[in-house]
Order: sequence, then C-alpha cells, then structure tokens
Amino acid sequence: MGLVQAVVGSVGGVLADQWKDFYTIPEGLPSTAALFAAVPQGTNAGRGSNTKGSSNIITNGSKIVVPEGYGLLLFQDGKITGFAAEAGGYEWRSDDLNSTSIYAGDGLLASLVKASWERFKFGGQPGAQQAAYFVSLKELPDNRFGTQSEIYWDDGFLNTQVGAVTRGSYTLKILDPILFVKNFVPAAYLQPGQVFDFTDLDNAAASQLFNEVVGSLAPAFSLYSNDPGKGNRITKLQQDSLGFAKSLSDAVEAGYQWKSDRGLAIVKTAIVSIEYDANTRELLKTVQRADALSGSRGNSNLQASVAQGMQSAGEHGGAAGLVGLGMASGMAGGIGSLQQPATPAAPAADDPVAKLKKAKEMLDLGLITQGDYDALKAKALGL
Repeated sequence: MGLVQAVVGSVGGVLADQWKDFYTIPEGLPSTAALFAAVPQGTNAGRGSNTKGSSNIITNGSKIVVPEGYGLLLFQDGKITGFAAEAGGYEWRSDDLNSTSIYAGDGLLASLVKASWERFKFGGQPGAQQAAYFVSLKELPDNRFGTQSEIYWDDGFLNTQVGAVTRGSYTLKILDPILFVKNFVPAAYLQPGQVFDFTDLDNAAASQLFNEVVGSLAPAFSLYSNDPGKGNRITKLQQDSLGFAKSLSDAVEAGYQWKSDRGLAIVKTAIVSIEYDANTRELLKTVQRADALSGSRGNSNLQASVAQGMQSAGEHGGAAGLVGLGMASGMAGGIGSLQQPATPAAPAADDPVAKLKKAKEMLDLGLITQGDYDALKAKALGL
C-alpha cells in the first residue's frame, strides 16, 4: 500500500509541476525588506490557478519578473547558481529533471517518466530544491543607532578627550548580494515566506549589526573630528551627513569588515542629537568665545569691552580706577595693540623755555643783538 501511494504521489506531483508559472515579489513588503523569496502568482483574476505544484520546484519556462532596484538570486539544492542585477523579465531554465516540462518543449518521456521515477525513490517528493530570491539593491532606511551613556574619543581641535551621548539613523546598502547571503544571512531566512529585515527587532543578525555600529561610534567620531579636510570641528558633524557616514563606514569596516566579508556599507547618516558631557560643553563655550574674538569682529568686540571697562572704572573708581585699567591694558599689550587706524600725533604746545634757550644760543653766537634777545624774551614770557 505504501508503494502504491508513493507511485501515485510521484506521478501526481510531476503532472502538477508541468505547469509554467509567473514569479514576482510578494505583496505588502516593508520598505526596509532586504531579502525575500520570489512567490508564484497562482491565479490571475481567478483564472489559471495552479495549487498542486511543489513549493521547492520551478518549472522550466516559468517567468520571473525582477523590479527596478532589486537583484535576483537563484538557488539549486542550497547552492547559489545564478544572479541577475538588471530589472526585467527572465525565463527559468534548468537541466534538473524535476524542472522539465512538456509545456517547455522538454518532451513527454523526460518530463513525466524519468521525473516520476526519481520522485518515486524519494517517497513521492522531488529529489531537488530550487528557489529564487529577491535582494534589495536600494538604500535601506531607518536603521537606528544610539548610546545609553557617554562615549569618549580624542578630539584633535580641542586637544583633549571629549564625551557625548548620541543617537541617529543611517541608510544601509547591500553592495555584494552573494557575499551577503553566503556569509551573513541565517539559514532560517532562506525559506519561503521569510523576510530578512534589518529593522526587525526579532532579527538576531540585524541586532548584531546594531551593536557593531554602536561599538564603532567612538572611532567614527575620532576619524571625523581629526580629519583636516573636515576642519577638525566636531560641531560640523550634524550638517555633514555624507562626511560622517564615510567616517562611520570606515570605522565599521576597520572593526568588523562589513564590505569585505558581508557585502554591506553605510551610505548616509542623520544625527538626531548629540548631548556633550559637562566638561566638553565648557570647552565648546570657550572655543565659541575665542571664535567671536578673532579677526576684525574680535577687534570690535574687544574695543567695545575696553571702552565699557574704562567707563565703568571712571564711574566707580575715579582716577585710581582709570590708572588700574591702564596698568591692566599695559600688561595685556595695551589698548594701542588693538588694530585701529593710525592717527598722527598732535603737535606739542609752544614751550617758552625752549624758545629762550634757543634765543640765548643765537645771542652767544652773535646771530642776534641784545635788544633782539630782550624782545624775544618779553614775547615768550608774555610781558
């Protein structure tokens, strides 16, 4: 009885698998889906229904449509046998007996008798496993990162260690689908109906990526803030999503080899917030003040501060206050060290002593008479 059932099952399965089918992406996919099986479109408006075919066999002549932004991976008995990266319609052809079809021109003998015999040896089941999977080639959004406590790194501009709590998101791209599937995707996701999604909290592989990104944040901040091409300013990070994405991608690659081992890369980042620790906030305030007091704008600010100080010293400390301000300004380089336009010195007032001294020298040399000297003396002294 068991033998009869096996024969009946094998023949019935072969007959059902003669039908060509139409494979496409499943409905209701999230935008973050990275890998999923192609599904046969069993009916078309209620017509052409085929519900008896084997789930792990693709009949020769079946059509597979690859949408824009996706690649197609083909599997035979668990092994990757083909990849298509261009959108369009493809026809399945396989030398496996289980895929042969009288509707694909494979002949009646090969399509039915040989395939039935092979299935009979496996208890009526096809002795092969074939599958087609779509892999996303787009940027996959909404991959989040964040730290619960401060992370620390050496900052080249501040010349010290700084710390912050940060959170944000990044887009991820599958650069090499074959590496991605062979080296990273768990076998549980290479089954019909399963969807590999990086944002799925129940996806242990995706959780591992999250932990690796968090572990790479401090090196990424260090790479960014110590890059002369970025101006060595960590404060520019939130306005430079592509620049920080490269730093983060380089840090992840250095620590975990995403590109070379898994075919993955971080493309863009969005920093939602950076909350610096207390010491770093004070350092950044000092830097902001220094920036405000640099260049021509700094001269204007400093001149206004000195003028206000002189006014305050005059109002509250009198002459002593002004003398103290003068001493302080002298120690710091003096008010004259400010970049102000040079003004010519005012001419000294007429000095009667100098005039009389000069007149006496002229009298002694015989250049003027005693009367001339007496007249100049009277004039100089206002007599």
